[in-house]
Amino acid sequence: MGREEVLRAIRQAEGEAKKTIADAQSEATEIISKARLKATEIIQSGKSDSEASSQNMISEARNAAEGEAAKESKKGDSAIGSIHESGEGSRGEAVKAVLDAFRS
Repeated sequence: MGREEVLRAIRQAEGEAKKTIADAQSEATEIISKARLKATEIIQSGKSDSEASSQNMISEARNAAEGEAAKESKKGDSAIGSIHESGEGSRGEAVKAVLDAFRS
C-alpha cells in the first residue's frame, strides 16, 4: 500500500465516521422528540383522568348534599305544618283576646 492509498483510506474512514456521527445525532434527536411527545401524551392523559375524577367527586358530593337538603326541607315542612295545626285551635281565642283588648 502506497502513501496515497493510506491517505485515501484515512479520508474514507473519516467520512464514514462523520456519517456515523451524523446518523447517531439524528437518531438521538428523533428518540428525544418521541420521548417528549410520549411525556406530553402521558401528562394530558393524567390531566384528563384527574379532571374526570374531580368532576365525579363533585357530582357525588352534590348529590349527597341535595339528599341531605331534601331531608332537612321535609323536616322543616313538617315542623311548619305542626305549628300551623297547633295554631288553628288557638286562633279563635287569640282573635277574641286581641278584640277584647281593643274594646277595653
